[in-house]
Amino acid sequence: MIDYTAPNRARAAAIPREAHEEPILARPHQPRITREMATRAALDIIDRGGLDHFSLTLVSRSLGVKSPSLYHHFRDKSELLAEIPRHILRTINFRPGAGDSWEERTLRLCVEARRGLLEHPHAAPLILQFFPRHSLLTAYEQAVKDYPEASEDRLGILDGIEKLTFGSALFEAASRARGIPSMPAVDAGRFPNLARAIARESTDSEATFVAAMRIFLAGVRHGSEAPDRRKAARSGHSDIAPVRYT
Repeated sequence: MIDYTAPNRARAAAIPREAHEEPILARPHQPRITREMATRAALDIIDRGGLDHFSLTLVSRSLGVKSPSLYHHFRDKSELLAEIPRHILRTINFRPGAGDSWEERTLRLCVEARRGLLEHPHAAPLILQFFPRHSLLTAYEQAVKDYPEASEDRLGILDGIEKLTFGSALFEAASRARGIPSMPAVDAGRFPNLARAIARESTDSEATFVAAMRIFLAGVRHGSEAPDRRKAARSGHSDIAPVRYT
């Protein structure tokens, strides 16, 4: 019987291996990398090239594996990107000092969180896109426990601290990623009051953040010690006269 496939097999065998089309890759049976390794590699790529140049191919190449190896740990690119904010927040180095007041503990934690985010300015937008609030619930529980006993609006305090901390970090990260100052040059002739404020006060972004946090925390302390103001705040009313437009 004549084997008509023999010539075809012979021709295929004669073709150099590198000339063959690369086969479709299946997911390996055993993962060659860990979830942590992939997350670190992804963050390093974003740190060096920004989000616009990020790809799963670059991640797998940096780890010396094929892209399907990543699918042992992540369903897709979005899930890997969502892991990066959690990774950054897990690496925050905070140790409360013995005897610190709740204000000082809160301030130190917020400063460390902000510093951690600013170590990776190109990745900071992922905090906004994939904010890992569920990963912060334990920290939030402790924070709410620390707030003044008299305070009746602990969720409002938590919300204010969260927005100040992450908002400040995101604005500063955007400036650093673009290589521009967070406060532009100010024409003293057009903006005399702002120019004087800048001249008097530090323009260091962390110092400005600390000052803003101290003002906020002082307001929380004052409000917790003023029952009438707390009652007005909770009822939605204020003793501030409304603005009348004519």
